[in-house]
Amino acid sequence: PMLSNAIAMSKEAGQLVSHSAEQMAAQLGAVVLPHTHATAIDSSARSITTDGGNFHYSQLVLALGATPIRLPMEGDAAGEVLSVNHIDDYAQLRARLGQVGRAAHVAIIGAGLIGCEFADDLLAGGHSVTLIDSNSLPLAALAAPSLSQGLAKAWHGKPVKLKLGTTVASVSHSAEGLQLALADGTSLLADLVLSAVGLRPSIALAQAALIETGRGIVIDTYGRTSASGVFALGDCAQYTTASGSAVMPYVAPLLAAARAIASTLAGKPMPIDLKNDAIIVKTPSYKLALAPPPAGTSGAWVDEHDEERTISRFVDDAGVIRGFGLSAHTLALRQKLLAEM
Repeated sequence: PMLSNAIAMSKEAGQLVSHSAEQMAAQLGAVVLPHTHATAIDSSARSITTDGGNFHYSQLVLALGATPIRLPMEGDAAGEVLSVNHIDDYAQLRARLGQVGRAAHVAIIGAGLIGCEFADDLLAGGHSVTLIDSNSLPLAALAAPSLSQGLAKAWHGKPVKLKLGTTVASVSHSAEGLQLALADGTSLLADLVLSAVGLRPSIALAQAALIETGRGIVIDTYGRTSASGVFALGDCAQYTTASGSAVMPYVAPLLAAARAIASTLAGKPMPIDLKNDAIIVKTPSYKLALAPPPAGTSGAWVDEHDEERTISRFVDDAGVIRGFGLSAHTLALRQKLLAEM
């Protein structure tokens, strides 16, 4: 979560590390094996193979995270497109920005949550940005159109361009930097290109162990997978919800799952309590809190405006409030709107 708002604060990668592996090991009374990759799970033998040795377990928790989605594109510089989902990725981004030797022009592919957060952070850090997205508005999958338009309006007068309704076909080297050819026939130059088109849950290890997967590793209300003694949580998990199941790559579900699974592992079974919560979008140019409706819900956004903010509620076809978004949010207002759902 700290990666998409660190540039404006002039944070180097090392400054984002709160504890070393040794410090966490001492704090938790645990053995921490950094830079060690798990390569196989044998759930019947309750063993795990890593590049640092084999281990037996009585209980196993998979917290494998997610990997950035990379869209296919042509061009001799396609391999230079960056994705930032790890502190090492952020270090590479900082290094590339430093190599430019001046305020950089960054092209960002994807105007969703992460793309917009990085755009706002880069703007605050003195850089210029072009946001490219196939949708007609930023944050199209999460926010009411009025709030998406509010974010775009907040960027007026800043060195940001929105190239919407199109995609990147190729990225190639040129004398001036990197040249992006877009599907709509236009092109643009950038010093570097950042891809932020979403994350894909890391499920290959579980799939190889024949653990049930969907979009993520399928877990029940206690965090248990289809393999006895194996749990999962975080970005890799597909949570059981009241309306079915969902991947939830956000902090609140992760914390709820960690509390519940820890209790269950300690002998006090506790279901994961997935409370409704709002996503806080880290765009200081236009403060947003969003609670999008469940995917596929039929209904419409209903806006309410005053001098300070816009509040938008998503009302389904039965007249039930299923989601909301608001600008200039406060804790009290978020709680009030959550109580309406």
